[in-house]
Amino acid sequence: MATTPPITALHRRRLRDVYRSAGWPCQDALEIELLVAGLLERVRSASGHETLRLTDAGLQVLAETQQRNRARRDAHEGLVERVAREMTRAGRIAWQGLALRAKVESGWVMAMPDVFSVRHTTVEAYLEPIVHEIKVQRSDLLSDLRSASKRAAYLQLSSECWYVIREGIAEPDEIPPECGVLVASLATLDVARPAPKRAMQMPFGLWMALARATPLQGWRLEDAQGHLGDTEGPPPET
Repeated sequence: MATTPPITALHRRRLRDVYRSAGWPCQDALEIELLVAGLLERVRSASGHETLRLTDAGLQVLAETQQRNRARRDAHEGLVERVAREMTRAGRIAWQGLALRAKVESGWVMAMPDVFSVRHTTVEAYLEPIVHEIKVQRSDLLSDLRSASKRAAYLQLSSECWYVIREGIAEPDEIPPECGVLVASLATLDVARPAPKRAMQMPFGLWMALARATPLQGWRLEDAQGHLGDTEGPPPET
């Protein structure tokens, strides 16, 4: 008698694909396991063609998966918003969800930092662009850390790169030393390790991406007035 296999992320993804499609069978091992688990069933048409459809149990698994993914997205987006607001309160101009190109070695890499911010200043050398990458799930963090090219792209686009991790999902020393670490608890954002600062001049392509994007609303012009005429040195650290 066949045993019911454990339902993995691959099984859940296949259920979603079958639900969205006409249900044509792939006839692979994954499909066999879903049929044995009672999450899919075969349907034969009058012409003899066989397709697949989700059973009630399969629909229940798909609904639970969507609810879990929505909760993860909400937690992630909430922390992204929180970090972006902290940047604006610190007198910076912040963007969320930018799509940026960075030159890494001999090729180009697309990067989408969760939060990108610059100082509010008229002196290019004082912009100090910062990338914040937000992680609320350990699996997501570990997957990200395996992508050296993505991290290299962030470093190319910023003078500081930070990982903001939800409390409890990782230890700071798991994050590569070229990045800073902020630990997010329910009430605070605590510096576990500062990000190394590097001299960096923003490339023209990055300027164009910022020109096309809309920064987060909330930074107040009057709060930055003291920096606008500053030509003798960088504004005070915030």
